[in-house]
Amino acid sequence: MYLQGNLQSVFDALYEMGLIEPVLDMDWGNAITDLRDNPDTLSEVIKVINKHQGDQEALRSELEKFDDRILSYLAMEVAREFADFHARGEVH
Repeated sequence: MYLQGNLQSVFDALYEMGLIEPVLDMDWGNAITDLRDNPDTLSEVIKVINKHQGDQEALRSELEKFDDRILSYLAMEVAREFADFHARGEVH
């Protein structure tokens, strides 16, 4: 399952929740391994995001129900998706 819609709104919600800065400072190695070994880890939070695109308040409210580990992994996934998007844009 993939994130759909406006990644900026997801990033903004995570930033407002104070989750971006700590993720930038952490070692992603273990988290990436965990995500690779457990691909369904983010499936529930991605469903919530895809459902609440366009309603920033509802998105943030729903995200607050998840634990920090899942939200940290989500922040990494958003960063990865942004990087992939920009890499594709630069190639063409």
